[in-house]
Amino acid sequence: MQIEPLIFSDDYTSQVRWWLPPQPRGVVVYFHGIQSHGGWYQASGTALAEAGFAVCMPDRRGSGLSDEPRGHVENLNRLTDDMRDTVKTALLKTGQHRVHAVGVSWGGKQAVWLAQNMPETVASISLVCPGIFPKLDLPTSEKFKVAMAMVNDRRKHFDIPLNDPTYFTDNPERQAFVRNDERKLTQVSASFLLTSRRLDRAIRGFERSRYDGGVHLFLAGTDKIIDNQKTRIWYDALPSRMKRLSEFPDGGHTLEFNTDPQPFIQELVDFIAKVEAD
Repeated sequence: MQIEPLIFSDDYTSQVRWWLPPQPRGVVVYFHGIQSHGGWYQASGTALAEAGFAVCMPDRRGSGLSDEPRGHVENLNRLTDDMRDTVKTALLKTGQHRVHAVGVSWGGKQAVWLAQNMPETVASISLVCPGIFPKLDLPTSEKFKVAMAMVNDRRKHFDIPLNDPTYFTDNPERQAFVRNDERKLTQVSASFLLTSRRLDRAIRGFERSRYDGGVHLFLAGTDKIIDNQKTRIWYDALPSRMKRLSEFPDGGHTLEFNTDPQPFIQELVDFIAKVEAD
């Protein structure tokens, strides 16, 4: 694994973790969640590389190693341009023609957006406890403050309502990792929150899109963040010819942090390899 800069089309420099096997059989673009960054998912990145896939795991602008301005995205157009720039870079660097998109939690919305808007370029999407139907949200009073900030100070920051490691995992070791992670994001700007809402609206109707690639949904039985029932109903309505649902009854929201993450990681690798070979 190596970390390299990725310069977006507005000259912002992001940081990307790359796994680059000598002759990759395909390329995976891997999106992290709202609070996390690529450092949380190195085990699955390594496993995908060992299976022959190049992996491009960017830290979203303002997140992880991509520092300034922390927790801020100006608007949905900028976010979607970042996604397009990332895919373009991954394809050029690896010589591939399609990507497999993995999206964890909030990053699941990014993976769906790619499949909906770049269907010919996305071979599969793997949605790991995707943040399409969250249980948690800002309180109404905080939403009012966000709306006011959009008029007065778009970069004003608000707490992410996930600042408790037990939301992510029941594994004490990994809870300590989250608690002590100085790179995790604890606040985002008003503009980021509005962008997130607009991304939610942008991916509505995905089941009616032209996307015809693979869809792999992962659900965790003890998830405190995601509404599994609504997510499952949404998944059932998708017409994709190649779908898989992997459920982990004892798993927490961040399946990579399970006491034994290997069953999750193996399912992730196997499905992407199956789609690539199809």
